[in-house]
Amino acid sequence: MQDPLSRFKADRQAAWGAKDPMAAVCVLATVDTDGLPQARTLVLRDVADGSIEGLAIYINASSPKWQQSQGRVAIQTWWPATQIQYRMQASCQELPADHIADSWQLRPDPPKRMDWLYQEHPQGSQVKDRQTLLDLLDATVLPEPLVAPEGAKGLLLLPDVIERLDLTQSNGVHDRVRYHREGDRWQQRTLVP
Repeated sequence: MQDPLSRFKADRQAAWGAKDPMAAVCVLATVDTDGLPQARTLVLRDVADGSIEGLAIYINASSPKWQQSQGRVAIQTWWPATQIQYRMQASCQELPADHIADSWQLRPDPPKRMDWLYQEHPQGSQVKDRQTLLDLLDATVLPEPLVAPEGAKGLLLLPDVIERLDLTQSNGVHDRVRYHREGDRWQQRTLVP
């Protein structure tokens, strides 16, 4: 049996190759303090820097999703170009600060500036209008040298349930497989689509 994370990465690479704009993102699902489901689209990163390997998301600690992601989360990917969907249930582990500091430097300038804006105006807080937001962003003082703020965080996703749905079957019957981690081994089950 192929390791499901390796299969995920190969399928994602095929989506990149097909120029699928959804190959870069996932939908993160959490539950808020009122027990209501929350879902939002985030950039999904592959991490392989020696000591860490897996899937990661970067979040600012001022965002409600940071607190909601401290236990378990679900993510979904959908790649229209290849007709493949993945759903995963995962526990989360905070990425080390040195990893965040290094990867943060690779971000484009606007997200870096936003991370510093969040220090004074938490993500999701209300402003008068878009122009006010842009003015606040322009007025944000950046440190010299430019480094990641304390609120810049990241989570390593550790899936223990992975479900793959392939809609490309020539007979029209979708191929749906669930992988469940038991200890250090994956169990595979075929599901009715």
